[in-house]
Amino acid sequence: MSEPLDLKALRHAFHRDPELGFQEVRTKAKVSRILRDLGLEVHEGAGVVGVLRAGSGNRAIGLRADMDALPIHEVSTHAYVSENPGVMHACGHDGHTTMLIGAAEALARDPDFDGTVVFIFQPNEEHGLGAKAMIDEGVLERFPVDEVYAIHNLPGAPMGQVSTRTGLICNSESLFEIAIKGQGGHASMPQAGRDAITIGAEMVQALQSIVARRLAPGAGAVVSVTEFLTDGQRNVLPGNATLKGDVRARAPEDREAVEGFMRQIVGGVAAAHGVAAEMSFNTEFIETINAEAPVEAVVRAGQAAGLETIGNRDPMSFSEDFAHFSAAVPGCFLLIGNGTEGGYGQPLHAADYDFNDALLPVGAAFWQALVKDRLPKRE
Repeated sequence: MSEPLDLKALRHAFHRDPELGFQEVRTKAKVSRILRDLGLEVHEGAGVVGVLRAGSGNRAIGLRADMDALPIHEVSTHAYVSENPGVMHACGHDGHTTMLIGAAEALARDPDFDGTVVFIFQPNEEHGLGAKAMIDEGVLERFPVDEVYAIHNLPGAPMGQVSTRTGLICNSESLFEIAIKGQGGHASMPQAGRDAITIGAEMVQALQSIVARRLAPGAGAVVSVTEFLTDGQRNVLPGNATLKGDVRARAPEDREAVEGFMRQIVGGVAAAHGVAAEMSFNTEFIETINAEAPVEAVVRAGQAAGLETIGNRDPMSFSEDFAHFSAAVPGCFLLIGNGTEGGYGQPLHAADYDFNDALLPVGAAFWQALVKDRLPKRE
């Protein structure tokens, strides 16, 4: 087996060379090479899968890490700043990948478990497409697992604090687009046209009433219009406008209800102004649901690793495409604190965010404790 890995140097190497979703060519090659050097069985497809077996047990668990970066220009000043302009690891996927590699190394050197560990290195989490791509190509059929787990770092939480919950842990995300087709005209004669800006503004205001007045208080849904595009000019009223945005929901029934209310509002406002409007609503991130037994295992593993562990945290409002794995196999998505000091408390997706290197051995040790809990050696 090769010399022990320097996890800090490895994470910095991933950070310097970030790659966007489904473009993780160099990242995949590096991960595959390291896993092979550690003696794992390695398979490449949309992502990378490493398989490690010990003993004669027939149980298997999956451990997943995401590899992709974001289209953000990094403004950090540390020595390992991104060398790819406009692309950076602003969500800690470089750290997630490194922690899982660290766990693979430790378990390969000391296989103190009985069964099979499937290490899943996934592409394109940020757009909600990577997990589904791996599932669609048969990763769960080729490498069947009884349970599946994933870690995400949490800036602002104490370094190494493990937190999770049974049931909903992350919201769904649905992207919508509304196309308004009115009638352009001269800015001095608005009565002669059907101004798409005014109609669109009315829709934006009305959409905000869905959460406030159509859903139960505490439902946790969010409707956000994030883009308002028109073909207007300085003295030209636009005849066309496009509204884009996203919807977050904690339950499928709320997500479906929001879509229905949105279609009612768009159709009603358009009809009132005598214009045509079309709306699309696409859900790429479904709700992430944690199963009870895996959550209990995470709590035990966190405690066994000597970490502050919370088993009943509040759900997160962000979305995670790990949801596709945990919808197919009982699973648990958990958060681990990135720290509170300096840049470690900067929010995810910030241009000066950085993963905490001190967390690398902590996360790797947690993964080891979880494997030993779920695949214990026989007496």
